[in-house]
Amino acid sequence: MTTLLLLLSCAMCVHSLPLGDSRTIRRYMDETPWPEKIHHNGLKKRGRLPHAQSTLHEDVKRWQHHPAVPKNGSDAWNRPRCGVPDFPSKQDSFYDVVWSRGQHGGRYRRKRFATVKGWNKTSFTYKILRKPWQMTWEKVREVFREAVQVWSHVTPLTFTEVQSGHADIIIDFARYEHGDKLPFDGQGGILAHAFFPGTHRQGEMHFDYDEQWTLGNGMGTDLLQVAVHELGHTLGLQHSRAHGSVMSPYYIYSYPPQLSKDDESGIQSLYGIKVFHQKEPELETNDIIPVPDACNTDFDAVSMIRGELFFFKSGYVWRIRDGKLQDGYPALASRHWRGIPHNIDAAYEDTSGNIWFFKDQNYLVYDAEKQIRGPEPVQSLGLPVNSIQAALMWGEDKTQKVYFFKGENYWRFNPQENWVDMSYARTMLDWRGIPNDIDAAFQDRYGFAHFLKGRQYWKFDPVDVRALKEYPRSIGMDFFNCPDYK
Repeated sequence: MTTLLLLLSCAMCVHSLPLGDSRTIRRYMDETPWPEKIHHNGLKKRGRLPHAQSTLHEDVKRWQHHPAVPKNGSDAWNRPRCGVPDFPSKQDSFYDVVWSRGQHGGRYRRKRFATVKGWNKTSFTYKILRKPWQMTWEKVREVFREAVQVWSHVTPLTFTEVQSGHADIIIDFARYEHGDKLPFDGQGGILAHAFFPGTHRQGEMHFDYDEQWTLGNGMGTDLLQVAVHELGHTLGLQHSRAHGSVMSPYYIYSYPPQLSKDDESGIQSLYGIKVFHQKEPELETNDIIPVPDACNTDFDAVSMIRGELFFFKSGYVWRIRDGKLQDGYPALASRHWRGIPHNIDAAYEDTSGNIWFFKDQNYLVYDAEKQIRGPEPVQSLGLPVNSIQAALMWGEDKTQKVYFFKGENYWRFNPQENWVDMSYARTMLDWRGIPNDIDAAFQDRYGFAHFLKGRQYWKFDPVDVRALKEYPRSIGMDFFNCPDYK
């Protein structure tokens, strides 16, 4: 009997080790947490994870039952949260290493941020496997484009979406047990989790399908806010207790999400600081710059827009309607499209009437004169190259496809899927009679494709699928009534 009492006394001692004074616990509890309720049932049944790490959930559970925590304060933990278990840097430290023992008695000091080892690269691909039922594919893809930009804005990191093959980051929406021994728990509770670099599932991000996913309205769980948080984990950031951090383990609605100084310092400690190169100055309407001579120049891009033909060169545009150059042209392209880059590489109008402009590694989309998208990297369209030389919308009605050209290669782009059909390049040999390294391309109202290179152009017959025999001809002579200098 004496032995049994001794063992029980030891057990009670082990389970009542102090976790810190009440001031320490209150400091964390007083911070603004992520709203609604959390369930610990699944975590309680799981026990330890395969990679021998204690979860922050278990720390929370211990704190809830600590005598220093007020009983009415336990509701502060009943909030939706991230399900990511963090790595401890030392065996005797708290799980996410935000608190560590100071030199003066029982006081604690705060670490600015907590990280694990990052990836050994700065360029990433990502792939979305499934989506929530509340959103369209295009909306979900837009959300993750914005999420990666939050991190790439302060670091040299770049992200490119792919739809097939290998991807560094895998995004999925799943329910309950889904194969990683970290089951979801239905609406509320655990919202999502992700895996750190260097683990056997590195780069995976899982979102609970049963959440009420929304965007920018505060009515449910904001997908962009959670996506930015989970991306931080896949890049190597642990949870943070800094006020206002997007890496807080508890959901706080904030749209659009903003990185705190703590978030910036953490991610930059892993990947460095983004270096901003000086932008090429935008052309203003009162700038005095030389006007190119249409009879003695090549062109940067050509496109049919609203049934009229637009030629682009060095920030200027020529407008041809029914074969006649309109009065007042050439004019600065920025008069039509404010913010359009100088010396664009390619342009085309899609089936919905939006105009796409390409410049170096980026593209922009305009609805009439208003920019509605971009700049975004051309590789986000599935292109394996970082720039193009020409773009051609070609085909009839709904069967129209966009063709991107560079050097001796081209790719076909599907506007409905907003993705390149072919991940591999085809050669210009398919366009019989058309040279490599074209400058621009467009389709006229009769269905003929035109390809420009230098001061000449080729007309391509869609029936014979080859260039017409009497070509190439002079651009200046045929479109601008220039004299024949021969």
